[in-house]
Amino acid sequence: MPEIQLGAHTFRNQGVEVARFHMHDWFILFVLVVIDIILNVIEPFHRFVGSDMMTDLSYPLKDNTIPFWAVPIIAIVLPLLVILVFYFIRKDVYDVHQAILGLLYSVLISSVLTDAIKDAVGRPRPDFFWRCFPDGKGVFDPITSNVKCTGLKSVIKEGHKSFPSGHSSWSFAGLGFLAWYLSGKIKMFDQRGHVAKLCLVFLPLLMAALVAVSRVDDYWHHWQDVFAGGLLGLTVASVCYLQFFPPPYDIDGRMPHVHLQRLAEQRTGSQSTSNNPGHLTIRQPEAGSMYVQPEHGIAVSEHSAHETRPIFDDDLENGRWRH
Repeated sequence: MPEIQLGAHTFRNQGVEVARFHMHDWFILFVLVVIDIILNVIEPFHRFVGSDMMTDLSYPLKDNTIPFWAVPIIAIVLPLLVILVFYFIRKDVYDVHQAILGLLYSVLISSVLTDAIKDAVGRPRPDFFWRCFPDGKGVFDPITSNVKCTGLKSVIKEGHKSFPSGHSSWSFAGLGFLAWYLSGKIKMFDQRGHVAKLCLVFLPLLMAALVAVSRVDDYWHHWQDVFAGGLLGLTVASVCYLQFFPPPYDIDGRMPHVHLQRLAEQRTGSQSTSNNPGHLTIRQPEAGSMYVQPEHGIAVSEHSAHETRPIFDDDLENGRWRH
C-alpha cells in the first residue's frame, strides 16, 4: 500500500506554493497592521470626568508589571515557538503555515477591535487622577465641573484607553489560539481520560489569565476592562482557529483543512489509476456505511465531510499516514 510520509510536505518542496496561494491573506494582515497603527495615533474620545467621579479614578500611577514590549513575546513569539517545534517533528508545511496565519490573524483582529473600542469609548483608567493632575491638585471647570488636566498630553491620552484591556485581548488571542492548537495536536478529546492533556492545554490560558490580572493589580484597568478584553481575544482566537483547522474533537483534528483537502485530491487521483496493475483500488464510502474505531470499538458513520478515517489513524504516532 503506498504511503504518504510526513516529510513529504516541507518548506523546501511546497513552501512557495502554499505562500503564493495565501498571498492575499498575508496582504490583509499587512492592512490590519496599518489600521492598528492609525488607531493608536488618533486621539481617543475624552469622556466627561467630574470631580465627584474621582473616587474610583484616584488609584496610584504605577509601572506595568508586564511591559508593553513583553506582550507580543507572550502572545506571538511563545505560541510561534511551539508551532515550529511541531513542524520540525512532523515536517508539514501546511500545518505550520496555517497555524502561523491563524495565530497572526487572532492577535491582529483582536488588536484592531480592542483599539477601535478604546478610542470610541474613552473610559478613564483607575489611575486617571494622577495622569490628569501629576501634582495632586485637581482643577475643574467652574461651570461644567469637567476636569482641566495639567499633565502630559501623551499620558492623559493613554488615560482615556481603559476599556477594553489590550494586554488581556492580546494574551487570550495568542495563547487562546495556542490552547486550541495543542488540544488538536495531542488529541485531547480522544476519550482515553488522560488528565495531563487537560493540564497542558489549560496552561496557556492560565498564563493569559495572569497577564490579565496584572492589569487590575497595576491599576491600569477596571475588572470589566480585563473581562471584556479576555472574552474578545478568546472569541477571536476560537473563530480563527476553526477557520484553518477542524475542531479538536474531530477525527481529523490534527490536520489543517487545506491539508485534508490535498489528501482528498490525492486519494481521488489514486482512484483514477485503480485499473493499472500494482495499484490498490480505494472505494469511496457510501452514504450510511459504518466502521468501527479500533481504539474505542464504537460504530461511527463513515459518511462525513472529510471521509479520511482510513488515512488518519494511530499510525500518526509512528510518524506516517497510510493512504
